[in-house]
Amino acid sequence: MRAITKGNEPACLTQHRVTAHSSYQNYAGKDALRVALVAEQRGLCCYCMSRIVVDRQKMKIEHWQSQSDPATQHLQLTFSNLLGACKGGEGGRPDQQHCDTRKGNQSLMWNPATPAHAIEARIRYQNNGEIRSDDPQFDSELDTVLGLNISILKNSRKSALEAVLKWWQIAKPNKAQLKAKVAKYDNGVGELEPFSPVAVWYLKRK
Repeated sequence: MRAITKGNEPACLTQHRVTAHSSYQNYAGKDALRVALVAEQRGLCCYCMSRIVVDRQKMKIEHWQSQSDPATQHLQLTFSNLLGACKGGEGGRPDQQHCDTRKGNQSLMWNPATPAHAIEARIRYQNNGEIRSDDPQFDSELDTVLGLNISILKNSRKSALEAVLKWWQIAKPNKAQLKAKVAKYDNGVGELEPFSPVAVWYLKRK
């Protein structure tokens, strides 16, 4: 999971929100919304960091705070509440589902797109690929709400971590090279490699 910097919302979303009887259901600009979400997330799912692409069959538009909950329904067209998520094992076994597919209408403590939530300071990765938090409630949500520690995701994060460890051992980078490697991820443009934020998390601690 990585912090998401929200960009400019699609003009069609702004315009739709101020029309009478507007809702997410009658919003016709979802394709433009997908383009904006995939771009600002650099091609990665907001939760598991797998690849997402601008295709309704291959990604979902996630409401961090549920559009079905009367208490948060007013946020259904708020751009900061909208994220791009993978399909998360949709249609498969419930115990293998993850991200928005598993979350559904459940609550999640922290939003990766809210700067004040400092999502990257709240998570850590273990050598076996698990994602964990020192906050007991959020740590539980990573498993039960998002399903981020199912084997396929753990193994993908472990592979990303092993790749950067191999680079570290071979390159033996100095401080300048290390900063350049991190900047490629933090300050670059275009798509990131799936699960690469795990490597960035590790490098920042070096």
